[in-house]
Parts: sequence; C-alpha cells; structure tokens
Amino acid sequence: MAFAKLGLNPQLVRAVEASGYTEPTAVQLQAIPAALAGADLLVSSQTGSGKTAAFMLPCLHNLATPAKAQGRGPRVLVLTPTRELAQQVTKAADTYGKFIPRLRCVSIVGGAPFGLQLKALSQPVDVVVATPGRLIDHLERGRIDFSRLETLILDEADRMLDMGFIDDIEAIIAKTPATRQTMLFSATLEGVVGRLACRVTRDAKRIEIATAPELKAKIEQRIHFADDLSHKSRLLDHLLRDVDMTQAVVFTATKRAADDLSVQLRGQGFAADALHGDMNQRERNRTLDSLRRGHLRILVATDVAARGIDVPGISHVINFDLPRQAEDYVHRIGRTGRAGREGLAISLVSHFEKRQVRDIERYTSQAITVGVIPGLEPKARPPRTEGFADKRRAPAPRSPGGGYAGKGGYGAQAQRSYGDKPAFGRDAPAKGSADRRDAAPRKSYSDDRPAPAGAKRRAYSGY
Repeated sequence: MAFAKLGLNPQLVRAVEASGYTEPTAVQLQAIPAALAGADLLVSSQTGSGKTAAFMLPCLHNLATPAKAQGRGPRVLVLTPTRELAQQVTKAADTYGKFIPRLRCVSIVGGAPFGLQLKALSQPVDVVVATPGRLIDHLERGRIDFSRLETLILDEADRMLDMGFIDDIEAIIAKTPATRQTMLFSATLEGVVGRLACRVTRDAKRIEIATAPELKAKIEQRIHFADDLSHKSRLLDHLLRDVDMTQAVVFTATKRAADDLSVQLRGQGFAADALHGDMNQRERNRTLDSLRRGHLRILVATDVAARGIDVPGISHVINFDLPRQAEDYVHRIGRTGRAGREGLAISLVSHFEKRQVRDIERYTSQAITVGVIPGLEPKARPPRTEGFADKRRAPAPRSPGGGYAGKGGYGAQAQRSYGDKPAFGRDAPAKGSADRRDAAPRKSYSDDRPAPAGAKRRAYSGY
C-alpha cells in the first residue's frame, strides 16, 4: 500500500515520496489511519520501525487545517528522552512538512541557549519537540501556553521513565487540555509504562508490532570473551582495524569511560571522539555533524547520549561494556543496519557477565555466536560457541565409581586422609570397626579439676 492510500494530505505524500519512501512500514500502516480518526494510541514498536513518521504524519495532516483555538502555543507536543532524539524528530517534522505553508517547529532541549528558546516560544509555533526537564523550566516561568494543544506524543516512554522523568511528565500532562489526543510509543507497554498509559489515555487503541525476522537478519551479532581490561582493549583495536569497518559506535557504561577510551583510541591513530550527557549542546552537535559527514570514524558513547542517532554509514556497533538492561542492548545495536544496510554488533564480555548475555538472548529470542580471534584467544575457556539462549547442557556421563566422568568426581578419587582425620567415602571403615585408629581416652572434667569434697556434679547444659 502506498502512502497516498492512507488518507494523508497530498502535500505530505509528496514530501514523503521526495524523501525516498514509497511503502509504509507495519507500524505506519496501523497507526496512521487510527491517529487520523482521532483515537488515542498505545504503540509498542522497536527502534528502526518507522514510528517517528507514524505519529508525525497524522499530526502534520491536522496542522494543514486552521486551529480551532486562538493563541501562540503549540498544537502538537512531542516529549522525547534525549536531545538527539528531539532533534531527529524536529528534523523529521521539517522534512515531512516542508510543503505546508508557515509551519513552525521548535526544539526545546537542555544544553541549548535558554534565551533563543524563549525568543522562539514568543512567536506562534505549531510543533514543540522537547525533553521533559527543559520543558518544565519554561512551564514554571510561564513561557509556554498549552491552551490550543491538540495532540500529545510520548516518544520512547519507557526510556523516559527509566531516566526518572515520571514526575516531570505528569506535571506537564497536568497542564495540557483534557480534550487532547494522546499517543504513547514504547518498546514495551507493560509494568510502569502500562500504568502511566492507563492514566494519560482514554479508550486507547493498542498496537503491537513484532520485529520482523528479516530486520533481525540484517544485524549479525557476536560476542568475544575477554580476560581483563587489557585483553578487551586489544580485541577492540583489532576489530576497529577491520577493512570492512566504515564507521563504528563503541558503547561504554559511564561518561568517564567514554572520555578515557576516546583519548586512548586517538592515541592509537583512530579518528575518534566521545558523546555523553556532560557535553554541552554545541559540542554534541559538532561531534554528530562530524560523524554524519564521515570525518569521524569512531564514536564512543553512553546509552543516553546515543539515543536517536541515525547515521546510515555506521557499520559496526561494539559493546565495550555490556548494558545493564537487555532493552538497552536492542537500542544499541539498532544504531547499525540502518536504511536497509547490513550491520555487525559485537560485545566484549567478561567471563562473569555470562548471566547478562543469557538475559539478552532471552529478551531478543536469539542466540549470540561466540567468536574467537586467532592470537587473541581468552586464557579462560569460553563455555561454548553456539550461544546461550534457552539451551540446557546435557548431563555428563556417570563414572562407575559414582562421580562424573572427566570431572574428577568423588567415585574416581582415591581415598585420602586429612591430617589426623580418618579416610572418608564408601571405602572408609565403618564407624566403630577394629580398623579405626585408636584414639587416646578423653579426659573428663574431673581429671583436670577435681570437684571439692561433697560437691555434686552438674550436668553439662550446653552453654
């Protein structure tokens, strides 16, 4: 089905086709008609499924008609967890709405000049894309008016809740009209996300899009076991020198680690830089622009900073540190394999992180291949090579002696004595037998300290 058959404004269809898209994705096929009908939506879809267009196209369709209420405040509000994702959504709104006259989209995010945002909000605006924290700052100063707001979108709601924005989100929603249309997009609709959805929507239509197998197949996943940090660094150096690597995102667990690793890689001759939440907006924009232009080959990033990065040239995603949650793993590897390309996702795993690997495999329903690089093999033997997911290890054969063959079982061991203790096991003599070592008679209490004449002996009470 073409976009023209979804009931969208012809100017939007023209802009979408000019962007190179001809067929809507699964989430767009279901969400766009429901949103055009005015229904509240709860949508579960993974990164790369086309959800931005799924909510932005129907919003822009409504903006092509005059507003019902007067004012200068936005008609559409999009909340996102990070600055990068907010900028990506704003760019999409400008791209799809370029043929709509006098359309104004404003991005309100932390790290950007506050004065410029105040100036932008002082003029009539149609779409505001914001992070919750900075939007609260403007709300508290009375700089933004929601009196004519028609549509509220919570993009990546699960991530915003993980980042602790629940209070800000509820404070923002309390300022919006009760007549608004609400669309919530999330990787999952269970737990705290589901409870929030019930509070902020009315008779919402639920749409759940499973990740298509052909999309999964475009990203090859692999793990390499590392004995220590030095071994992990040597593995990373080898992977980044792969001739097939065009651009890579290397994920670390902390901002400090991202800075340190980027400095290390530059010292090894790589065009590398860091991206994390402590950088101001100008630095972040400059780094991302260098990545998009191809001047930067390696981006060392944290989870939050990398949300919303859409650079088709990223061929490799390398988890220098495993994510704390399996959901973050999916978002990480989604930075590669974009726009129909193939990608490679490699995780450098310490031996004590096997449980985290199993959690990821259960979450993705995919086994991850264990790879070994000749000359960089781990000293500790990896458990196996075919992945961890839902595979139960067959029991080892029992030895005739009752232990496990090849494992040094109890039955295969010769009986030993420990110091002056008797041998143990099934060949040990029975208790009280004649072969038992003769023990010296135990002294009684009275042998050490005779009781006074006439004193009665007290029974031992156990204390």
